[in-house]
Amino acid sequence: MLSADQPLPHRPRRVLVCGVAGSGKTTLAARLGGILDLPHTDIDSLHWGPAWTPRPQFSDDVDALIAGERWVTEWSYRLVRERLLDRADLLVWIDHPFRVTFQRAARRTVRRRLRREVLWAGNVEPPLHTFFTRPDDNILRWTIATRDKYRQRVPRIAAERPDLTIVRLGSPAEAARFAHRLITHPPR
Repeated sequence: MLSADQPLPHRPRRVLVCGVAGSGKTTLAARLGGILDLPHTDIDSLHWGPAWTPRPQFSDDVDALIAGERWVTEWSYRLVRERLLDRADLLVWIDHPFRVTFQRAARRTVRRRLRREVLWAGNVEPPLHTFFTRPDDNILRWTIATRDKYRQRVPRIAAERPDLTIVRLGSPAEAARFAHRLITHPPR
């Protein structure tokens, strides 16, 4: 597993970015797409349909995405996680401290709700009181419940897939250094 300061062994063409809610997956994935000249697809836009229902064609859309030779997306959704991983040549693991990710998720959720930001398929964040009234269906509760989900999974993948380059970013500063390194010292 590489750190933010280590060079990549090759120029990646199929990149996954993983991390818990609020870690900055989509932001970093889009940034890496720009730096590496790879098309970024927000996997949430493929998954969510109107009224926060999963789109029936989600799995097929992911298959079409990963059939391509060049892409970057977030590593989410159990249904497609293994297929995404099988095609990736770089996994970037955002492993920020929980206090950082929870604060980010909370700020983002409140901002989206207060501004009524339209997200995927016309959806908006539900009312803030759902933290208390719908615990199984609240992004902040999800953030708490899944805060450690990659801490066992990613090291296991590293052991099982020595061919897959994995970069661990342990702080926002490391994420910034990683992106800067790709700009100043692009992989070949």
